[in-house]
Amino acid sequence: MEDTKVKANIDDKLFLNTYNVDTLSHLAIKDQAVCENCKEKTCTFICPAHVYEFKDGHITVGYEGCLECGACRIACSHDNIDWSFPRGGFGIQFRLA
Repeated sequence: MEDTKVKANIDDKLFLNTYNVDTLSHLAIKDQAVCENCKEKTCTFICPAHVYEFKDGHITVGYEGCLECGACRIACSHDNIDWSFPRGGFGIQFRLA
């Protein structure tokens, strides 16, 4: 019997998604000083979309590619991420096919 399943990696699946990007971010760092003193910087590696990046001594937030999973706000041990869903009609649109 032949295996007819098509195998795809996560990047292939994410490529199918579309985004309706809002001009207002639904993600924010509450206090940059907290991030600057954070040793773990968990948000930079826990986010599957790589929304958070530590560069030039600051955390930057690229909310436009957010998958809206909420992992960042749960993983931040300092509760320093202000997270909400995007406004209605904005954000990610998942496509499974």
